[in-house]
Parts: sequence; structure tokens; C-alpha cells
Amino acid sequence: MCKGMLGKKVGMTSVFASDGRSVPVTVVQVGPCVVTQVKSEKTDGYSAVQLGFDEKSMNKFSMPQKGHFEKSGNNGFATLREFRVADAAAYEAGQSITLEMFSVGDRITVSGVSKGRGFAGTVKRYGFGRGPETHGSRNHRAPGSVGCSAWPARIVKGKKMPGHLGVDRKTVKNLEIVDIRPEENIVLLKGAVPGAKTGVIEITKTV
Repeated sequence: MCKGMLGKKVGMTSVFASDGRSVPVTVVQVGPCVVTQVKSEKTDGYSAVQLGFDEKSMNKFSMPQKGHFEKSGNNGFATLREFRVADAAAYEAGQSITLEMFSVGDRITVSGVSKGRGFAGTVKRYGFGRGPETHGSRNHRAPGSVGCSAWPARIVKGKKMPGHLGVDRKTVKNLEIVDIRPEENIVLLKGAVPGAKTGVIEITKTV
């Protein structure tokens, strides 16, 4: 059984639990996903299925991509991901994967790409403390001393410095499924998930 699917982050809201508590949730459109390729131990050395999500017009793809998608029903997809399976023979190209594998209360793992923040200093990027706020201070948000003295007379590798923040693959484990609305392909997850609105995420059942 395939334990993962692709989805798209819709946004955040809150719902009321049975005991009256307000629970913050992330609304995610999960699937439907289509099996675009089946990989087996015999031909590829491992068992997996390639899932396609977010259907697009075939006119948007190159000839090799069109040839790949034609094997699964002549439908193109914006996103492709592989998920390991125990028995690849149980799947075939063109098969649709829906929300049936999930149920309310399940614990899942969500992976996505974090929001891009551009160039950031050490205070925002790593949580460095600020310098003195008193009159005359010229070190409010500067990182401070970064180099070494006579030896090795250079900045060591891995030093936390200002730079690009975000657009990293992030994974959040053990998120709880609060509600499932199969007619809309919507799943409500407790808490926040990585990425911006409309960002593609991977949802996997926690073993």
C-alpha cells in the first residue's frame, strides 16, 4: 500500500473541537494523484510508484515528457514524486490514488519547501542576540567578531553569517488529522506545515 500522497497548501484557519476548544488547522488539498510510473525490483532495483499531481495541459510539456505521460492516460501533471511501496505489482500506470488511506486521528509526516525570506541578518536568520541599545552604540544588529586571530587567520567553515533565508526542504512529523472532507479532497491538519499558500507538500503516514 502506498503510504504517501501529494497535496497543495490552501491556508490556515481554526475549527472547534468536540469539547469546545479552538484548534488551529492547516487546510490542505490532497490529491487526487495518478500513478504515472511503476518501478519494480526487477527493472529498477527498488519498488516505488511515481505519482502525478496538479493536472496541466499537455501543450505545456516537451515531447519526451508527453511520451512519459501518455503511458498513464495522456494527462500531464505539474508535480511528480516517488513513494516507496512494498509490492509494486499492486499498482498500474493510470491508477488514481485518493484519500482512502487516511482517517481522522492519524499521525502523518509533512514535507515541503519553506517560504523564501531573501537576504537576512544573523538576528532573523539564527536568532542572535542584539547589541547594546544605548546612545553611541554602533553594534545594534551586527553579528560581532567572526574571525580568528593569528591562527588560522581566516573565518572557519560553517560560521553563522548573514545570507539567504528560506526555500529549504522542511519536514514536520506527527501532525494529527483533525478532519477529512473526501468530496472536496480536503484534509485539515492540526498546526502549521512548511511553505506558502499553493505550495506543494508531501504527506506520508507515520509508521
